[in-house]
Amino acid sequence: MITLSGFFSQLLEILVALAAAPLLSGWVNQCRAWLQNKAAPSLFQPYRMLHKLFHKDSVLAEHASPLFRMAPYIVFGCMTLACGIIPTLSTDLPLSPAADAIALVGLLALARVFIALAAMDIGTAFGTMGARREMLVGFLAEPALLLVLFSASLITHSTLLTSIVNNLVHRELAIYPSLAFAGVAFTMVSLAENARVPVDNPATHLELTMIHEALILEYSGRHLSLMEWAVSLKLFAYSCIGIALFFPWGIAEASDPLALIFAIPILVLKLAIGGALLALIEMTSAKMRIFRVPEFLMSAFLLAVIGMLVHFLLGD
Repeated sequence: MITLSGFFSQLLEILVALAAAPLLSGWVNQCRAWLQNKAAPSLFQPYRMLHKLFHKDSVLAEHASPLFRMAPYIVFGCMTLACGIIPTLSTDLPLSPAADAIALVGLLALARVFIALAAMDIGTAFGTMGARREMLVGFLAEPALLLVLFSASLITHSTLLTSIVNNLVHRELAIYPSLAFAGVAFTMVSLAENARVPVDNPATHLELTMIHEALILEYSGRHLSLMEWAVSLKLFAYSCIGIALFFPWGIAEASDPLALIFAIPILVLKLAIGGALLALIEMTSAKMRIFRVPEFLMSAFLLAVIGMLVHFLLGD
């Protein structure tokens, strides 16, 4: 039964994700500029870009099918729903029982399929190249992400993210070797899934290296705005998955709805630290060749497998 507090928590979580996702992207861009000793763009630059694109007309290719037009809305919807499943502010989420960790990975995969199909729909060389690379990354990253989530579910005996958070919060503060391996694997998967250095560089349009940018080259106007907003939501979602699995303290419980007041500033602090660490990782890493990406993601998969084996061996 959906309670009033549960409905409010769910609605607040989605609204916070929609509003804060571009802000997180702007914060990462600022930190990167500071680390490069450059003049940093405004923290609100992503909002200005989205506003500008929303007020421009969309230019469509002559042979674009309805799939090309629908893809931005589907991708944006999938990312919004994914952010609604992840407990970022509270564990009292009506959507959570209907969508566990496996469904979350399925939502991310659904968005990937549609953006890849839309990129190939026009028939350009760049779009097809980007779609192939994107599906390769997904083929290797999704199993590793599932194993990371399974490592946490083995400790808590549940694949529901809200149950995982509740269980980890009430456990004794300790370092779990299985979660340590899973944390390294999750970091590597997050870099690949969000097209960050060393896997991809979101600030380049070089055809020999780009993955994500090749997928959205043919979009413009409001369609491009939705795609860019979805990219920010994906980064926000992965950041919140990491917080829920490895730093769940501060997330309000269902029995304490007033804790939502303190959950928002705690979330902002965690995201600020995570965004700064992401910028630091990007600045201290070199962009790898595209042919080395499978090795990178296979290493993440093996680390996730080791994490599960350590759990069975040590019984943590």
